[in-house]
This record gives sequence, structure tokens and C-alpha cells, in this order.
Amino acid sequence: MGLRSFQKIRLKSSRSFQDFPNLMSCFNFNWLLTRRDKCRDHPTVIKRRFTSVLVVSGLSPLFVWAWRELTAVRTSASLLALMGIRFEGIIPAIVFPLLLTMVLFLGPLMQLAIDCPWTFTDGVKVALDPCFWSLCLSDMRWLRNQVVAPLTEELVFRACMLPMLVPCAGPATAIFTCPLFFGVGESGFRQCEVDRPPRISDSDALPAHFHHVIELLRFRQGTLAGIFLSAVFQFSYTAVFGAYTAFIFLRTGHLVGPVLCHSFCNYMGFPAISTALEHPQRLTILSSYLLGVVLFLFFLFPFTDPSLYGFPTPVCTLASSTSSLCFS
Repeated sequence: MGLRSFQKIRLKSSRSFQDFPNLMSCFNFNWLLTRRDKCRDHPTVIKRRFTSVLVVSGLSPLFVWAWRELTAVRTSASLLALMGIRFEGIIPAIVFPLLLTMVLFLGPLMQLAIDCPWTFTDGVKVALDPCFWSLCLSDMRWLRNQVVAPLTEELVFRACMLPMLVPCAGPATAIFTCPLFFGVGESGFRQCEVDRPPRISDSDALPAHFHHVIELLRFRQGTLAGIFLSAVFQFSYTAVFGAYTAFIFLRTGHLVGPVLCHSFCNYMGFPAISTALEHPQRLTILSSYLLGVVLFLFFLFPFTDPSLYGFPTPVCTLASSTSSLCFS
């Protein structure tokens, strides 16, 4: 009787791990979804969000640990390795995913190079200037967009959720399910910079978008139709980006690649295609857009080949069945 009861408990625990991503997402969402009367770029709001996301990010690995202890899923990889924190294949994990993302942004980068008054030498000098980095690190908005948001969001929504989603959903389904949790955890803020391109970390998915719609209407920042269409658009490109970084995490088994890609995309913003269409050198720029997409699709699998990063990647060892995504 005792053995049978124990087996029932184990079976119940094995099934319950499907609830862990929901718990993590709701915990993060409820923590961040508080009423704000100041715009998102106000220093007080930024500091408050830094505190909240750092606490949530620090607690998220505990959910992975609890999931591993309470379920029947077993793997030889350590907890840190499952979360993409490991040294094997670290150099390719830093270089190839970021390079692949830059290839995708070939059009915007070409447009930026054409419009930028600096020469390549000037850009290198600025990049190597300690004063430049000192100014960046003292800027709360820069820290939020380039460091804190990419690191904490990828840690929670990729490194902590994918290891729990892969065993029950499989690698392919997990890639497209993970962005939904990513969006749920993102909450809306009143915008100060109306004209700038949207960034990945500004986005909200479906449940959070309704809160965002209410806030924008409360601040009278547009019509209901306009706000709703903007919310749907942001949800769409956030979901695509989330699937892309989940794909990178699954194929490389590293957290650093998604973090760098997230930071780069935050810097670039959404491609200004309408501006490219009106540019004096639009033929060159639009050709770069097209070439970037073609090269991205061509290099997508070679640049994320698991054999470059230590085959098999730790998160792929959790899959209950063989998936082509986990192989070359």
C-alpha cells in the first residue's frame, strides 16, 4: 500500500511540472504589473523595475531546481548547464548567434552606415574610448535596454522555462510556446519616446497587452483602434523574436547567445522599412534587406549547429523523443 501511494505521488508530481512555467510567468507578471503614474523612462520607474526584475530573476532558478527535484525527469547535466551557463563551446556561442542576427539586420546596418557621419575609424575610436562606456554605464536607460532587460528576460523566459517545457511539449513545440510566456511576463509602460522604433523589451503579449491598452487609454495616448493594432503588432514581433532566441538557446545550449542577440535587437529597434523606401539610396538599402534575409536563412542552421557547442546540448537531453532540431 505504501509503495502504491508513493508511485501515485510520483506520477502526480511528474505531471505537475507542466504548471511551473505558468507559475513563473504569473509570478513575474504580477510583480511587474503595478500601477504607474510616471513614464517608463523616469529614473524612479527604471530603478523600481530594476529591483523587481532582479528579484524575480534571482528566484526563477529556484523553480527549475524545484521542478527537477519533484519530477521524474532525470539528466546528467547540472542545473547551471540546463540553464545555459557553461564553458563548453562558449566562444562560438558568443560569436555565431550575434553574427547571424547582424546578418538578418544587414539592411538596417547598411542604412545606418550610409546615414552615419562617422567614418569606420571614428567608430572604432569611440568604441575603444573608456569615457564612452563610462557614459553608457551611467545612463539608466542604456543599462535597462542593453544589459538588465536582455539578461533578466532571457534568463527567466529562455534559460529557466525551456528546460521545463521541452520534456512535456518537445523541442519544436517548446520553441513556439516559450514566447507566449515571455509576453505574459512583460507589462506595459507609458511611453515617453513616441517616435523611436519599438524595442523587444518594450513589448507585451496578449494578457499584458490588455493592461497596456487600459494604461494608454487612461493617459489618452491614442484611439482604441490605434492602440489595439499597435498592441497586436508588438505582440507579433515579440513572439517571433522569442521563438528565435528560444531556437538559439535550444540549438546552442548557451544563455549568452540569446542575451547578446536581445541586446543587439534592442539597440537596433524594429527595422524602419518606411524610411528605407524614401531613402535616396533605397535601391542599395532594400537590396541589403533582401540579401540579409537570404543569408540569414542560409546560415541559420550551420551557425547554430549543436556540434559547435558540445553535442548534445544539455536542454536537448531532456527531450522524450528524438528531434531534428537537436541535431546538425
